[in-house]
Amino acid sequence: MSTATMPRLKSKYQSEICAGLQASLELPNVMQVPRLEKIVVNMGVGRATQQASLLDGAVADLTAISGQKPLITKSRIAIASFKLREDQAIGCKVTMRGDRMWEFFDRLLSVAIPRIRDFRGLSGKSWDGNGNYTFGLTEQLAFIEVRIEQVDVPRGMDITIVTSANSDLAGKALLDAFGFPFRKGEVPASVTKAKKSKKK
Repeated sequence: MSTATMPRLKSKYQSEICAGLQASLELPNVMQVPRLEKIVVNMGVGRATQQASLLDGAVADLTAISGQKPLITKSRIAIASFKLREDQAIGCKVTMRGDRMWEFFDRLLSVAIPRIRDFRGLSGKSWDGNGNYTFGLTEQLAFIEVRIEQVDVPRGMDITIVTSANSDLAGKALLDAFGFPFRKGEVPASVTKAKKSKKK
């Protein structure tokens, strides 16, 4: 694939970021350099247990945001106090890979995140210990693909960026290289725990 048709951030990663990360992380092999593997967007619709039409709106919003049809997620167990039955539809999710992932990541960084109201940076602590980062958005209107006149209710979502990094610090270095807007001074929780255990 030529750089003319290659997604902008994918081209930037291959031409600039990859070599810089290899040097900064002191990796002997270019294949060890962290890279994006997939992005998962999950939208839970708890109230769909009482009003099934809300799930249709979530599917429509997520389709517009991601450009692909979402997978309906269902409950694994029944919880009587929440009026939840087993195998009941309660949300939807999409998993993006390849060029679609890169294009979504570009829109996320350049358009959606800057549209968040009262934005003060994303937490630098929300890592899973394996180099993958998850954060939440409170409403779908951060994405310009969702038209305000078509929104029935505000819907939040969780976005997970899965990387090939073998540590949270390496994963954070990858997102930092793209200019991901983390709050200053915040480090992954796994790093904080490691420092505390050393002091003991």
